[in-house]
Amino acid sequence: MNRAEKAALQLQAVSVLRMLKETRTYDELAELTGLPAGDLNRYVNGHVLPGVERAREVVEGVGRDALADELEARVRFDDEGYVDNSGVVFDQSFLDLVAPVAANALNLERPDVILTAATDGITLGAAMASYFGARLAYAKKSKETAVEDFIESRQRLASGIELTYYLPASAIDDGERVLVVDDLIRSGETQELLLDIALQADADIAGVFALIAVGDEGTNRARELTDAPVGALSSFD
Repeated sequence: MNRAEKAALQLQAVSVLRMLKETRTYDELAELTGLPAGDLNRYVNGHVLPGVERAREVVEGVGRDALADELEARVRFDDEGYVDNSGVVFDQSFLDLVAPVAANALNLERPDVILTAATDGITLGAAMASYFGARLAYAKKSKETAVEDFIESRQRLASGIELTYYLPASAIDDGERVLVVDDLIRSGETQELLLDIALQADADIAGVFALIAVGDEGTNRARELTDAPVGALSSFD
């Protein structure tokens, strides 16, 4: 880990601690993290950065559980099972915290391209792209007028509706590593289309990640399509 990566990890740990501190006293935060309350005070208030190993423990340990809890508190389901996750996908600062936690939890190698679907996946995709220093590409349900060459993936859903996504052919190069991300995975149909686009581009799949998994169908479907890591930050039945 070079100097810049160490500094980024330390700042990520501080961001996680500040988020946790919004709803906790320093004594409660100390109990949660196992760190002294006095040290936590200094980290949260920006007087000093945690050491690299301590920062890693915060991001890789308490970070994932804390973010999953925060995510669950923000997500709403209506009586028909539809998900309202606007409290998450509209909060870029929260999504910026998710990226390093997801990377560590899934043991992801650095991708060249983050691939997602318009529109709700874009903010998560941007956070992941920023963290990895990768390009962001997003597939749309319609073609852009000025683009001549597209990769197209089409599927007829169980409901009889045909779903098609288009990505400019220049967005992914042959042999690049592609990480597929989305805000939500339920049936896995969108992820299957995105994986198909990446494979049509002769790319290598780095993994599949979603903020929210509703049931196991979608993640199981993705695992059948790739040997790369597949996971979600939080799962709902």
